[in-house]
Amino acid sequence: MTKIGKKLLSQLTSEGVEGPFVTIMLNTHVGHQNVEKDQIKLKNFAKEAKKRFDKKYPEKDWTVFQKNVDALLADQSFWRSGTTSVAIILTESDCYIHRLSISVDDQYYVGNLPYILAIIKNAQFNYTYYLLGLNRDSIKLYFVDNKIVKEVELPEGAPVDVPTALGDELTGGSLNYSSQGSRNGSKEGVAYHGVNAKDEEVEIDWVNYYQAVDTFFKDEFNNDENYPLYLYALPENQTMFKKYAKTPYYCSDAAVSASPAQLSIQEIKNGAEQLTEALAKKEMAEYQKLMDRKFIDQLVDIKLAATEGRISHLFIATANLVDGFGEDVDTEYDRRQVLNTMADEVVKNGGQVFILDQKDAPDEKSLVAILRY
Repeated sequence: MTKIGKKLLSQLTSEGVEGPFVTIMLNTHVGHQNVEKDQIKLKNFAKEAKKRFDKKYPEKDWTVFQKNVDALLADQSFWRSGTTSVAIILTESDCYIHRLSISVDDQYYVGNLPYILAIIKNAQFNYTYYLLGLNRDSIKLYFVDNKIVKEVELPEGAPVDVPTALGDELTGGSLNYSSQGSRNGSKEGVAYHGVNAKDEEVEIDWVNYYQAVDTFFKDEFNNDENYPLYLYALPENQTMFKKYAKTPYYCSDAAVSASPAQLSIQEIKNGAEQLTEALAKKEMAEYQKLMDRKFIDQLVDIKLAATEGRISHLFIATANLVDGFGEDVDTEYDRRQVLNTMADEVVKNGGQVFILDQKDAPDEKSLVAILRY
């Protein structure tokens, strides 16, 4: 889960944040005409939310909520975001904006709780990490957060390539490169020519360079948040780096097994998506093991257990997230709201909530809770 997702869930479920809440979920677009449509949709949602708000909270003043909506409608920078969707959560004192990388059902909610299910769904399988593009003779670093990939500018003196890292310490004295039939012009699979171009000396330089890279990340790189470091590298380069790596951030349980040399940022992003899929698959395999513990799968039982704080893990299949009201539409019964209330109680009591496609849920159940006791 992304750091910002964890932080927002903690804020929204803390006792210090008071309702009523107005939550607006909105898919966002680029392009002038589409932006105008998004703005109209927000304006219409706010208009309908006001009706529901005035009905549910006649003693409250809608004015402060409308001021925040009007400010967003006038904020051009807000509408220039390239994210897939956005969650807007309004209270009498705050306006929370959370960018999402998933598509949502355009909708609004008015109630004593914020609508957090989409925030949870966006945060899961959405890992924050560093991706090291590791060649035999050079590196590039990327930061992945909310499925957005950005290249990290390394400080002067960082071991971005062999000459910078080793200088006069090259075993061969001086080292030049010549491409050996590389299709994309990369230096992967190159021949080394120097004063003493022996295979063993080339490997020594290879080892020394990777040790220099590892030392940089272990001793000099600023990673206060302790984000994991994964590799985008050919298998032989992964094997060599893993053999000597001592930096505590490095994770070898997943990697992109390909050459990152001379790739565009979009190609790096494609590789990051592959890595994310591998991490998600590993995570889902762990979910299946939870079924060996005591569990319940009936809504009425789960509601009670959530209230009592007995749930450690709550799994909700996306098939449950359908619009629907009871026989009396005026009661505004909505199954999503029931599930949202349970999720809020589980999170407040230190449990975890997951929104999965049913095929990925434990035993493919549409609703299941793992109990603490």
